[in-house]
Amino acid sequence: MTYQETIEYLYNQLPVYQKVGGSAYKEGLDNSLALDKYFSHPHTKYKTIHIAGTNGKGSTSHLLAAILQQSGYKVGLYTSPHLIDFRERIRVNGEKIPEQYVVDFVAKHREAFEPIQPSFFELTMTMAFRYFADAEVDIAVIEVGLGGRLDSTNIITPVLSIVTNISFDHMQFLGNTLEKIAAEKAGIIKKDIPVIIGEAEGGVRKVFEDTASRVGAPVIFAEDEKLIYSSLKTASGWLYDTKYYLQLKGELSGYAQVKNTATVLCAIRELQKQGYTIPSKAVYNSFAYVNEYTGLMGRWQILQDNNPKIVCDTGHNEAGIKYISEQLQSERYDTLHIILGMVNDKDISSVLALLPKKAIYYFTKAAIPRSMNERKLQELAKNKGLTGYSYPTVKEAVQAAKDWATSADFIFIGGSNFVVADALIEFGYK
Repeated sequence: MTYQETIEYLYNQLPVYQKVGGSAYKEGLDNSLALDKYFSHPHTKYKTIHIAGTNGKGSTSHLLAAILQQSGYKVGLYTSPHLIDFRERIRVNGEKIPEQYVVDFVAKHREAFEPIQPSFFELTMTMAFRYFADAEVDIAVIEVGLGGRLDSTNIITPVLSIVTNISFDHMQFLGNTLEKIAAEKAGIIKKDIPVIIGEAEGGVRKVFEDTASRVGAPVIFAEDEKLIYSSLKTASGWLYDTKYYLQLKGELSGYAQVKNTATVLCAIRELQKQGYTIPSKAVYNSFAYVNEYTGLMGRWQILQDNNPKIVCDTGHNEAGIKYISEQLQSERYDTLHIILGMVNDKDISSVLALLPKKAIYYFTKAAIPRSMNERKLQELAKNKGLTGYSYPTVKEAVQAAKDWATSADFIFIGGSNFVVADALIEFGYK
């Protein structure tokens, strides 16, 4: 098979959550353990860092991977979902897994893994673990797919666990209270392995404290460490003054990045305590150039600087949209244009209630089965006081917004990873 045929095989033969949603979700670790056994436990050949949380996993994972690789380590990075190219999920020192490796992996091992009937995520994760072993990485940053306790990635024993934050998402699998969701995410906490919690208060904090105490894991709450003295929003991102790094410039410019930065700084200190050499230069460079070093996309990403300014962001749940709405209010423009599409298994009502009413909306849908019909989304939005027009494709919505907007306006694209992915393609990203 060619590379494209191999990718089509993976999508068509294996249940893919990214495409079809809940029917692809397989609870439990049986398949992961069976695959791990067949491949001779590749994740034991290198160190790992395990990252869970509702939002901020991707930014945190990419920042840590950049910092470690700039410190001289050979670093694997496994994240999901991808935006444009499947190979975004699996990187070594920022470089995507080669197409030929993907082709050879499937061709060589197909007869062995097909009887296990893994999900797309389970097999992709195993491919990543094997690739990192073959590439002889020193350490791999592993992002949880969904939840934590029963997530496929939870077969690893990391040197450090991180839970970025807890908010409402995937409630059909993780529970309908923040405490229940926290309990699932806390499932990555392991005996004697330090765990950093990015944000937690009240009952959620107690869940983490109780879990860490029960399993015997040191727990560090990033907010308690007070590592950031000040944060200033600039035209190019953030400028932080921190306990150990003065005038630290952060390229990631979303409002949520202040919390992610505190978590990453806390992780750096913990890794240094464990003996990892992380020079200050590596930290400064990585915060300033994380997108270049790791290929990260879709985090308050500027697609066009002006005439008009166009930004996209993958934030798609209540907590993520809250940050986005606040940031939209801080921008300067004559008229705000919002290209919006969502998947049909999210808490759409809560998200729509947070979006600015003073904007022209272009309701659309991404090219995946899970996408909500653009006219239905338009109808739901109208009930929340959001008005605009509907377009059957992201391409048409982008073109319409560009046609309507003046040079002094602002265009935002978001609502789901998949809308952002389709938009990135329209702007020439590969």
